[in-house]
Amino acid sequence: MQTHPPSESDLLVVGSGIAGMTAALAAHAQGLRVAVIEKTDRLGGSSAMSGGIMWLPNNPLLTEDGVADSVEWGRAYLDSCVGDAGPASSGERRDAFLRSVPDLINFLRAQGIRLRRGSFPDYHPENPGGLREGRTIGGVAWDLHQLGSLESVMRERAMLPGVPLHVDDLGDLMAATRSLRGMGRAARVAGRLLAGRARRQELGTMGSSLMGQLLAAARDRRVPMSINVGLTELIATDTGVAGAVCQDAEGRQINVRSRAVLLACGGFSHNLEMRKQYQPQPASTNWTAANPGDTGEGILAGEAVGGALDLMDNTIWIGASKLTDGRVEMHEPDRHMPFSLIVDQTGNRFVNEAAPYVPFGQAVYRRQQTAPAIPSWLVVDSRHRHRYPLGEVVPFGLTPSAARARGIVKADSLEELARAAKIDVAGLESTVKRFNAMAIAGRDLDFGRGDSYFDRYLSDPTVRPNPNLGPLERPPFYAVPVFPGDVGTSGGLLTDEYARVLNKDGDVLDGLYAAGNCTASVMGRSYPGPGASLGAAAVFGFRAASHLAEPGGEAV
Repeated sequence: MQTHPPSESDLLVVGSGIAGMTAALAAHAQGLRVAVIEKTDRLGGSSAMSGGIMWLPNNPLLTEDGVADSVEWGRAYLDSCVGDAGPASSGERRDAFLRSVPDLINFLRAQGIRLRRGSFPDYHPENPGGLREGRTIGGVAWDLHQLGSLESVMRERAMLPGVPLHVDDLGDLMAATRSLRGMGRAARVAGRLLAGRARRQELGTMGSSLMGQLLAAARDRRVPMSINVGLTELIATDTGVAGAVCQDAEGRQINVRSRAVLLACGGFSHNLEMRKQYQPQPASTNWTAANPGDTGEGILAGEAVGGALDLMDNTIWIGASKLTDGRVEMHEPDRHMPFSLIVDQTGNRFVNEAAPYVPFGQAVYRRQQTAPAIPSWLVVDSRHRHRYPLGEVVPFGLTPSAARARGIVKADSLEELARAAKIDVAGLESTVKRFNAMAIAGRDLDFGRGDSYFDRYLSDPTVRPNPNLGPLERPPFYAVPVFPGDVGTSGGLLTDEYARVLNKDGDVLDGLYAAGNCTASVMGRSYPGPGASLGAAAVFGFRAASHLAEPGGEAV
């Protein structure tokens, strides 16, 4: 760990998430002088806080497990999800993303990164090219003590830190009190935890494993990494950039001359002014689960030297509650489970509650245009409360203080619940009556909940005839306020297939690259599968370094 970055480099990486660290390793592997700066006092960015999986079609781990996939299937699926999203998701960028996946994975493995294939399905597996087997890749359970002194400065995982839980454990764990498969999954997670402790290991999974391994690899290769050093502005030339002006925690200016700069410093989730300017309203920084450094400086710096912006209203939405201690608690996947529904303040449903999180958030804002839907309310009965987690609250674990911290309302009748939550009484009672009839019949005629394989992946298989549907009949009833939270914005600087930043005329700004959530997403306004943002960030960070090292080449 360095206090300041070197004064000269071939590639200055701004940001220490997956895009930045992948690029740093790729640049170093090709003999380039590289330096990484991180403006906060923690390394890893939102990537370290995340589920730590990358959505990567046609990846080698699928082939090794005998699962068929191809660039053509990935392109068909991507096209079906994204549609026409403008230059950010051009045909060239989609093809570059898909073609680079095998090279990226082979490179990461060669750097010593240990990876595992997940089982989480694509979010729209019924679409052309969709896979029920999924296309996710994450890190293995990995001992965080291998980070040494870096362990204390890596950002902590947001979801159940300290528990060696993989994202694809979640589906079975939600029904751990209900099925032998769920109980078996819980036993495996517990066994993983106990085995690690017996070996005096701190096993990291999800973002902790993926980013921990990347940071350890960078340390072993003596890649200079500096915390508490932020980007102030880019050093502009007539045709692009030649470095950056930075500032340390004491306010001292640091000039770094560099052949190229890669902006990989996230979006603007914590920048209220930018959210009000670009995002659907009402907008708030209080509902975001992105890392505190997600404040938009990279986007603004790139724009200041002529970079074009696109998809600035784009966000990785996620249904969330705001706790009184300031934390944001996500409602994934408890809103998928039976014996629950989501209504607006008029008491009406407006969305498939088991929809993927980005379409769910988009639906909330569409509904807000015609009816008050922020917050919406997740309404559950006592069976849901006794069988499944609710956010981070385990079954039977909702104490009065935990309920107050989350704004949860409890009542013995739907009428009392509606009055306490300020939901229209007649609307809620009518909605629940219709919903219950559909749940008993096993078919959601209004929004198709449970029709998709993805819906059923996060469900209770012991509930029949539809594992996502159960009537709300048994008091007491609970109502949880749900806001359109997020884990990051996904609009920003417009880049080409090599991650080079473009100006408003579509010309390349020499020496300026960008990847990750500070760019306009190649996924457009869609989110095809779990880890779509991390997958694209890793690919385009990799491509940026590869292009800088060999402008005519495609990969390391």
